[in-house]
Amino acid sequence: MRAEPFVHRSDIGRKAVEWLGLLRDRTRPRPDLSVEISRCALLVIDMLRYFAHSGGRAYIPSSEAVLPGLGRLLQLWRGSGGTVVFTRHCHSGPEDLGMLGRFFVDHIRCGERDSEIIRELEPLPTERVYLKNTYDAFHGTGLEEYLLETGLEQVLITGVLTQMCCETTARSAFVKDFEVFVPVDALTTTTEELHLCSLMSMASCCAVMTSTEELLNGS
Repeated sequence: MRAEPFVHRSDIGRKAVEWLGLLRDRTRPRPDLSVEISRCALLVIDMLRYFAHSGGRAYIPSSEAVLPGLGRLLQLWRGSGGTVVFTRHCHSGPEDLGMLGRFFVDHIRCGERDSEIIRELEPLPTERVYLKNTYDAFHGTGLEEYLLETGLEQVLITGVLTQMCCETTARSAFVKDFEVFVPVDALTTTTEELHLCSLMSMASCCAVMTSTEELLNGS
């Protein structure tokens, strides 16, 4: 599906309010679940040049709109002593493509420039970066073990693509008994339809919806 520039920096705040309104109208509130930075890992999923740079082979135009909010969340977590974790999706060769190799024509090769995290979100030397070769950030990466070792019980999921790696990771985290939160304006995909359908699916079964503004304001 061709990627559409369905949201821009200038209107991402308005769209977040609109999306949250739709989601909260259709899912029941979960007042017992709220983000606590000391207990919550900020997961930045696959914000690679492949997806989030205008020269990337699978560039998603709306990724530019979520960058400011993602940057502010990084500042908040780092400034509060919170845990930040990044993932990089890439493949070492045909042997680790699995079903992705049969489903898609192109794939991200480990070591190529497109597999690098974009400069605007460059991880700090102390922050974990997990390589993965499928949608689920927990699958075969050691992420679950790291979160448990550090006593974390929540994850805040950001990045790309909403209905692929982000949603799969959210469901996986839920099954592993983590509390899952999703800021609707800090992850994105190719079309607004896919974005909203995925958010609705997660809100109905495994994740609490929020926004960067709510998180920054502590609400």
